[in-house]
Amino acid sequence: MTQLAPTPAVRKPEDDRAAKRAEFSAGVISLCVGILLMGVKSFAYILTHSSAVYSDALETIVNVVAASFALYSVILAHRPADQEHPYGHGKIEFFSSGLEGAMILLAAVMIAGKVGVGLLRGANTSFQNLDIGLALMGGALLLNGGLGTYLWTAGRKHNSITLQASGTHLMTDAIDSVVVLAALIIVRWTGWKWVDPAAAMLVAVYIALLGLRLIKRSAAGLMDQQDDSDQRLLRQVIESHIGPGGKEPKICSYHKLRHRHSGRYHWVDFHLMVPGWWNIERGHRLASAIEYEIECALGEGNATAHVEPCVKPDCAHCAGERTPVQ
Repeated sequence: MTQLAPTPAVRKPEDDRAAKRAEFSAGVISLCVGILLMGVKSFAYILTHSSAVYSDALETIVNVVAASFALYSVILAHRPADQEHPYGHGKIEFFSSGLEGAMILLAAVMIAGKVGVGLLRGANTSFQNLDIGLALMGGALLLNGGLGTYLWTAGRKHNSITLQASGTHLMTDAIDSVVVLAALIIVRWTGWKWVDPAAAMLVAVYIALLGLRLIKRSAAGLMDQQDDSDQRLLRQVIESHIGPGGKEPKICSYHKLRHRHSGRYHWVDFHLMVPGWWNIERGHRLASAIEYEIECALGEGNATAHVEPCVKPDCAHCAGERTPVQ
């Protein structure tokens, strides 16, 4: 006999509030530190007149704007589903990630344009206060790396695409700062001024690739692209109920498995094949049990199963079930 579905472990409201507070705090910290870094790097550019420092400072301005929208996205993503948004508000996180990618790409174009114009005009930058600039950029590097790691960890913990994107961006920004620091050190000790615009162009190319990657990920989410890891997990769960060695409750087969993301939330639907002489109550209990198992495996999600009668004349499960059914 098919086992009854266990009572779902309902996510407690206090858990949702705690997650929301943690993500909101991470967003506020990101915005405040971003504003601080923007001021530090802008000041460093004014002091040094370095194209490499300019590239890093311009990306930090992008960080501040992106952090502002990310904070709004985190707040909105936690709103429950309503009549106008029956699937919730989670897709705002994909939009936030895509907007951040587009802004990063724009910053890369602006950096490349400034450096390119300077090279064509044969500009000979007169560097100043390189020691102070090195100190400021070194401090910014440590702050960027620490904040990026914190946001990425918080995003992974709470399954927040927005925080993960911001954390990845900031850790990448820290790598950019390493390039800028290296360029300033080389110019400081060798006098090779061409290293500065070369480093700025390298930063522009690197952040352009990052922006394109964020846009691609955002587009995939907005267009409901199937997630390969989710696909493997879902198949593993459902197929574990098929065959002589399958666990209870057993099914004949399944088809039409579809799944998508709404931000951090998963939506899954599929069709289950069971012996045609089962009654509605038994089919419903089986579907509820497998739905619950999928929702537990995904973490945050909703699974919906459609039960159909098996039509295969040689189905082993149907043959084994050919006994009187109450």
